[in-house]
Amino acid sequence: MYAVVRTGSKQFCVSKDDVIIVEKLDVESGGDVELEEVLMLDDGKKTILGTPLVEGAHVAATVLDQTRGEKVTVFKKKRRKGYKRSKGHRQQVTVLRVTDIVNSAKKKATKAKATTEESQTVSQTSSVKTASEKKKTTAKKTVAKVNAKRKTASKKASSPKKTSKKPKESD
Repeated sequence: MYAVVRTGSKQFCVSKDDVIIVEKLDVESGGDVELEEVLMLDDGKKTILGTPLVEGAHVAATVLDQTRGEKVTVFKKKRRKGYKRSKGHRQQVTVLRVTDIVNSAKKKATKAKATTEESQTVSQTSSVKTASEKKKTTAKKTVAKVNAKRKTASKKASSPKKTSKKPKESD
């Protein structure tokens, strides 16, 4: 089973016992954290996509360490001017170990499926009646459009346009 989780404006594909490095979270080392922004769940048989989040699902994780990421070097230079500036930056990060992926949305999903199946059967019986009615109305509309086009085309052909040129006024 795996899940796609959003934290710190980044997305991570995680499964149980994975170690991930995320942006700094305000939790001490050894503490537990729940990542509630779950975008997708997959248990091998079924995939649940969120709209945008999967309701009732979360990922439980343990904080292993609060540390700093790799150094990023910022180097500025202007050629032929003797201008060079170098700076470095290390981002604060949190190292997490995923302990569990919890999906309490299963019960809600099965109830929702049952209600949608009932509504689909009702709508299918009503759609059969309306389908024949729709065909009749669309046929009438297309005939009306064709007749309207013919009328405008005959008017254009019978009446030539009169053009009148106005003399330009001079100042």
